[in-house]
Amino acid sequence: MHYLLVATGGALGALARYMLYNLAQRLEHHAALVTLTINAIGAFIIGIMFVLLSERAVLDSHYQSLLSVGFLGAFTTYSTYSLDALRLFEQGRPGTALLYLVGTMVLCLLAVWLGATLMRSA
Repeated sequence: MHYLLVATGGALGALARYMLYNLAQRLEHHAALVTLTINAIGAFIIGIMFVLLSERAVLDSHYQSLLSVGFLGAFTTYSTYSLDALRLFEQGRPGTALLYLVGTMVLCLLAVWLGATLMRSA
């Protein structure tokens, strides 16, 4: 059952990511900014999931398979993050690439903390 939930969540996460990328391209946003936003949203959601699953135990473990492993595993990806950074370096924009790399790490850590903190206070 967990395998089916991971697969379902993965399909939904991949579709959500694809839809956001298409929307961003129509709005002419940079790929790196879209990846940063997706990773931050995913970090925020996983912070919420962490509290709901491990601290409050209000959700069944099946939801972890569906949401954390499946959906968020497909929705966020550091392989794209790495490729975006490489492209920035190759475009001769090392400052932007480093800002993107560090910014993503800091923003996503803050997003996980914010998600977990909000759930703990609710």
